[in-house]
Amino acid sequence: MARIESRVRDLVGSDADMRAAVETVLDRADDGEVEWADVRDELTSGQWGRLIEKGILVDGDEGFRLADVGETRAGLEDDTSGSGGSSSSSTDIDSGDSSWSKYDKGAAVVTVGLFLGYSVSEVRNVIGGVMDVALGPLAEMLPFYAVVMVLALATGLYSTLLQANLMDMEKMGMYQERMKDIQQRQKDAKERGDDAELEKIQEEQMEAMGDQMGMFKEQFRPMVWIMFLTIPVFLWMYWAIGVGGNAQPHIITGNIVLPLVGTAEWTQGVLGPMQAWIVWYFLCSMGFTQIIRKSLNIDMSPSAS
Repeated sequence: MARIESRVRDLVGSDADMRAAVETVLDRADDGEVEWADVRDELTSGQWGRLIEKGILVDGDEGFRLADVGETRAGLEDDTSGSGGSSSSSTDIDSGDSSWSKYDKGAAVVTVGLFLGYSVSEVRNVIGGVMDVALGPLAEMLPFYAVVMVLALATGLYSTLLQANLMDMEKMGMYQERMKDIQQRQKDAKERGDDAELEKIQEEQMEAMGDQMGMFKEQFRPMVWIMFLTIPVFLWMYWAIGVGGNAQPHIITGNIVLPLVGTAEWTQGVLGPMQAWIVWYFLCSMGFTQIIRKSLNIDMSPSAS
């Protein structure tokens, strides 16, 4: 029943109020049996529900009973050492902040709609025409390769800032640290042949699957806003140089000289199916992004410190 101890430890570790709730249930339990009427003056219905959901409380003869009183008490004690010398994962992660706001969800919906511009010429023409109000004068002042450089610099700047501000790198590091800790303890338990510990760790792995979703949400949230701002820029370039079947260029672009390629037309395939314009954009974007991160001292590596 070591799993009950682990469940109690995880529960009180992630929510400090749950410690008092568990202690109340222990105090009010009569031979392990407890009813909602016995504790409703001290517990909220949500806390009572979480105890049932976690399996700490199970069906009893008249109401509910503690699945294991001893393990429940042990779960309230400080975990200074684990079974066989391995410690239980101490990384408690609050995933509540990963919930998307209505603005995030709205940006995601609009972004999905913007993707239509890549395949529907009418949508591309509308967005290209609107964007040309701001980018047209820039294209008149600078050669097109310089325009692409300016756009790559702008997209690299706001992409870096959005990632730095919308993605919690400390929380990402905590997700990774917890998974590494579980994997290491699982390896140690296998080497010892500790089946009871393996069963406990496997259950913890199942509960930690929610962390994977939390990590995905942390990573994808800034990407929604980056695409929301970047897709119109790409659609303007599509519209401007005439990418796509029967598309006509709307500005004079000339040719470009690329390293290892030489002179090429903007819509010419130079790296497999990739055309010259997008290769040039990605080269500029990668270079500017690295310079921006170094200049602003922004580290995008997850850290649990």
